[in-house]
Amino acid sequence: MIGSLHRRHRAEEFKKFLIKLDQEVPQGLDVHLVLDNYATHKTPAIKTWLPAHPRFHPHFTPTGSSWLNLVERWFAELTNKQIRRGVHRSVQALEKDIRAWIAAWNTDPRPYVWTKTADQILERLAGAVRPEAGQPLFAMRWPGRVASCRRCA
Repeated sequence: MIGSLHRRHRAEEFKKFLIKLDQEVPQGLDVHLVLDNYATHKTPAIKTWLPAHPRFHPHFTPTGSSWLNLVERWFAELTNKQIRRGVHRSVQALEKDIRAWIAAWNTDPRPYVWTKTADQILERLAGAVRPEAGQPLFAMRWPGRVASCRRCA
């Protein structure tokens, strides 16, 4: 896990993070970025930087479907096991705990993996329809939830 904490979330900070990734990820490896549709990720500065670094591949998750993103599971674990359990009397104390969490994670990193194929997940979601409105239910039942993944042991 390569982490970077910034007080603001502008394109300037995002570009600093991309530069950090470029420095820390060994050359020769591609970097796949799973991004939400936040405007910061689509500014002219970022749109100029990414093509100049062809090993970086941005993948934008659809709006309202953060549950597709396994990175969200990592942040949920950080929140539940570190942030909510702590007492942070300052932003610096919170940042210190987050950095400690990242360091501890990196001593025994294990990826999150899907346990079902995309077709299995989509098939299950297709069956979830509200009969009274003919609307898909997954938008109500699934936001922020990754029910079909597990952390590798």
